[in-house]
Amino acid sequence: MLDQYQIQLTKLLEGEQFEEAKDLLKFLLRCQGDERLHAIEWGNLLNWLEESFPSIDEADGLEHEDLEEQFRRAALSDYGSTNSTEAATKLMETLKSSIPMDQQMLTLERATYLDAPELNEQLINWLQEATLTSAVQFKALQCLKKRGCSGTVQLNRMDETVHLLIEETPLSMNEFPDSVNAILDKAMLALEQVDVTMPILVTELWLECLQCIYGTRSYGWMLNEEEYIEDCFAAGLHHTMQLIVYGYAVDDDIRETYGITNEYRFRYEQASRVIREVALYLQDID
Repeated sequence: MLDQYQIQLTKLLEGEQFEEAKDLLKFLLRCQGDERLHAIEWGNLLNWLEESFPSIDEADGLEHEDLEEQFRRAALSDYGSTNSTEAATKLMETLKSSIPMDQQMLTLERATYLDAPELNEQLINWLQEATLTSAVQFKALQCLKKRGCSGTVQLNRMDETVHLLIEETPLSMNEFPDSVNAILDKAMLALEQVDVTMPILVTELWLECLQCIYGTRSYGWMLNEEEYIEDCFAAGLHHTMQLIVYGYAVDDDIRETYGITNEYRFRYEQASRVIREVALYLQDID
């Protein structure tokens, strides 16, 4: 699937369709499961295109979303001559088989566009009964929401039993609460001073973290709009990002950057531990 998008991107660039190329790059940067190297390359290319070929009207967001939807639907909705019922059966057989996580994600993306109402209940039962990674669970929740499902599902996430409303599942970063996005914004601003590629990497890490802890007690902490909570989690995200990239992090410097006083040091250490444990969990399932 990645190769298909790369080919499509090359064709757009060769045809000097720069606005469409920018839309596709933005879409690719929001995709889940991409390798960090690709994210850096796409980010650099997008920055160059935006500088060299500025958009006439950047406010036309709806048109961009429509193009993104076209990219997805064209790539994922073609089942050939198979009817929807047969396609749904094959799709569930695929999900229940032993396939890698990236293939599970792609299969769930296909399920979003399959016009088969009977698939909804099958997906919900599979989600609640199968042993799945947290990322696949979250992708399944997004798939169900896009298919118009609602109601509560009970899942085991990061060793916790949680009850989640399908219709409340965020479909993008913009749909997460402001306090959650403020954490990422603060970390990006500080990390950009360390390395210009860090914002791309930390955005990917943060999204992966949110997919894992969504609905858990740790996620609940982040919904507190007190600024010190945002600072503690942003500092914890910064700390983990530096450990991943450089193998070390100077704790005192990070606390000073985010204004973490001794009063809030314990909460900062809790936040750091949560994000670090998620990062290790993600490393184990790769």
